[in-house]
Amino acid sequence: MTIKVTIWNEGRHEQLHKEVQEIYPDRIDGAIASGIAHPDFEIRRGTLDDPDEGLPDSVLDDTDVLLWWGHMAHEEVSDGLIDRVQQRVLKGMGLLMLHSGHHSKLFRRLMGTNANLSWRETPDGDLERVWVVNPSHPIAEGLPPYFEVNASEMYGEPFDIPQPDELVFISWYSGGEVFRSGCTFQRGRGRIFFFSPGHETYPIYHDKTVHKVISNGVRWARQKHTDGRILENWHRAEPLHGRPDRPKA
Repeated sequence: MTIKVTIWNEGRHEQLHKEVQEIYPDRIDGAIASGIAHPDFEIRRGTLDDPDEGLPDSVLDDTDVLLWWGHMAHEEVSDGLIDRVQQRVLKGMGLLMLHSGHHSKLFRRLMGTNANLSWRETPDGDLERVWVVNPSHPIAEGLPPYFEVNASEMYGEPFDIPQPDELVFISWYSGGEVFRSGCTFQRGRGRIFFFSPGHETYPIYHDKTVHKVISNGVRWARQKHTDGRILENWHRAEPLHGRPDRPKA
């Protein structure tokens, strides 16, 4: 069955910074789309500057899994769009939150925390070694025991998120820090996967192993079935077993 994937990217770095344009000439969302292309995926792309902020209802309601990348324009995303995406997640749409999306309005709302962390960005980047700590998880399918990103932005603990439902990856950096770099959550009927490796000034979204992780994440996050109730507030006017007769006076 085809999985309908929408890749949303705020798209601002590519407009403003020449070094990002050189690394990602078709934008970050383009690099991801090219890297995960597969006959099973029907991929659409949108940016913050597109009509309806890149996610009109017609697209959002027809999306099985949404990938979200943002960084410098988190506060420009309207609360109305965040409301609509949140409700789609609660009703079963999968969500992959990538890298600096951890500070987006959307992720912070879904987590109920500020999602703060420590970070370091240097011209040459840090070596990031990503350890697969849950090798039987579907997102880890086909991966080696660990993989390395030669130049990465350091994200370090403590990471202000709720306890993940599942921890798939832990990263170690050449500066000595560690980070929960691959975490899953469920909100309502929607599955969420946070994956941290990825940056606008490093070519991480051209990495084949990163593509593999994202592809696995898409397959995992897709709603596995559509029957069953969507949890809504509803009035049950009649008791389940009927009201017993009152005893006679």
